[in-house]
Amino acid sequence: MVKKEISVFLFTGTDHAAKDAKLKELKRQFFNEQLDQFNSDLFYAKELFLQDLQEKILSLPLNSKKRIITIRSANLLKPVIKEFVIDFVKNNTGQTILVLDMDSCDKRDGFVKDILPYVKLVSFQEEEQINTFTLSRQIELKRMDGALKILGKLLEDGEKPERILGGLRYAWERNTAAIPERKKRLKLLLSCDLDLKTSRMKTAFALEKLVVSLCSLR
Repeated sequence: MVKKEISVFLFTGTDHAAKDAKLKELKRQFFNEQLDQFNSDLFYAKELFLQDLQEKILSLPLNSKKRIITIRSANLLKPVIKEFVIDFVKNNTGQTILVLDMDSCDKRDGFVKDILPYVKLVSFQEEEQINTFTLSRQIELKRMDGALKILGKLLEDGEKPERILGGLRYAWERNTAAIPERKKRLKLLLSCDLDLKTSRMKTAFALEKLVVSLCSLR
């Protein structure tokens, strides 16, 4: 009996750095870094439409046997897309590897129950540190709820607003990857800094507004 090749992975947990490292490792199995933009796609569940996912699944890989599609917060997929994904994981024999990423995995959930027998489950531990770098990571992933939660914890622990802004700026400036949103992010940071220095807004409100604006950038 020929063992069926794994074509769908389910990542669970909130250690996003470890998830990114695992995804990078997975990509290296099939194509080099220069081909990443042609052979991999990243979607966020709330913003994903069925037609977009179908088009990418049908796309052929470039100089590689496989393409990789990653869906963040996959538990938030629209019902019609969940049905499509369930069918995909049961029957996929093509050139696409699907990575479903969730912060938590409720095995009682109907969607999770349907896909579990057909996926490779990879669990990651909870992130232990709460700092401006984990805040920055949540913002990069457009996880507004997570970012606001971390911001609240930082303020609760007495972190100074200027250190939060400085940490965010440092995290983005040291990231050598091309970030189209970099200038927009820095502009929002400067605006928030001005609001704080001129006392036009309460500290918590100004920082929450910043986080929401950063997570909403397109």
